[in-house]
Amino acid sequence: MKGSELLRVIGAQVCLHATMAGMRLATPLLALQQGYSAAAVGVLISLYALTQVFLALPAGRFTDRHGFKRPLWLSVIAAVTGAGLVAVFPVFPVMCLAALLTGGATGVTVIAFQRHVGRSATNPTQLKRVFSWLAIAPALSNFVGPFLAGMLIDHAGRSPADMLAFRICFVAMAALPLICWLLTRGAHEPAPTAPVAGAVPTRAWDLLREPMFRRLLFVNWLQSSSWDVHAFVLPVLGHDRGISASVIGSILGAFAIAAAVIRVVLPVLASRASERSVILISTLVTAMVFSVYPLLDSAWTMGLCSVVLGFALGAVQPMVMSMLHQITPHTRHGEALGLRLMTINASSVAMPMLFGSLGAVIGIGGVFWVVGGVVALGARATWGLKA
Repeated sequence: MKGSELLRVIGAQVCLHATMAGMRLATPLLALQQGYSAAAVGVLISLYALTQVFLALPAGRFTDRHGFKRPLWLSVIAAVTGAGLVAVFPVFPVMCLAALLTGGATGVTVIAFQRHVGRSATNPTQLKRVFSWLAIAPALSNFVGPFLAGMLIDHAGRSPADMLAFRICFVAMAALPLICWLLTRGAHEPAPTAPVAGAVPTRAWDLLREPMFRRLLFVNWLQSSSWDVHAFVLPVLGHDRGISASVIGSILGAFAIAAAVIRVVLPVLASRASERSVILISTLVTAMVFSVYPLLDSAWTMGLCSVVLGFALGAVQPMVMSMLHQITPHTRHGEALGLRLMTINASSVAMPMLFGSLGAVIGIGGVFWVVGGVVALGARATWGLKA
């Protein structure tokens, strides 16, 4: 894949993903302003991930059959419709519908783009490079979307956060997916791989019968759960240590910046390090950081741990994506990506509830140690990975 086309793909994913990120900031603020409870807002936020759980496998199969342009176009329509409807009808039920539409559109787009860049790569080194660059898109999106939405809500209306400002914000969110389509409409798409004649129909779940795919999915789940536990438990730990909300936010922000920075560096290291070695080092560093976190009471030391953890976990996804494309058949890349996305999103819904229950029993520090121990044990599975 040419560098200019990869940049357009990254820009396109940033635009569509930023729509969901901006809506995820704006709709809860509007719902709270309209008098809805925190519980109702929590349900609203959860809807952004819900459709990604159920759409991941069908979307993967759809991209295997039709390539990336048709699912991308359908995603653009869904995202524009969702944000546009809230601009016209800014009421809670429509916000919930918009959450389902924009969340689902983002999930489908992620699968389509990941499959597209993976098929465009010609060797394992190029796979690592393109996925390292593509992994920067979500980090940029999670900055661009909320920043743009927040600025418009505060400054676009007659007064900060009035209904006009919210409507303008939603219109801007609806325009971003159109830019996504403009950036990718001329992209070259490799010819689809023809199915084997007389082959028995397969199901996505059949992929789990492959030992290496199961191992890779397990390792990816460990890293994803570590990301979730850090985001969920760190604010509680910081509160127990008497650290202010703004400082806790800065510690989490340092984690996100480190995760983005390592993905910029990874393309340079792609030819010098194997996927397995990067994932193994990340696993060991994650386990070490989790064992140290509960012993810290200084914001500076916690911030340092957050940066180290961001480097470790941020390096994993490009390596996992590279290995996934090497160990699954070309005709089933979409299914494999869908199964991976479904697993991660389901885990992101369930893990916070588990962590909260566990923390009530053994304390927040205990949660870090338990998860760190599980990750350390998972290093053995990482050692067995091979493309």
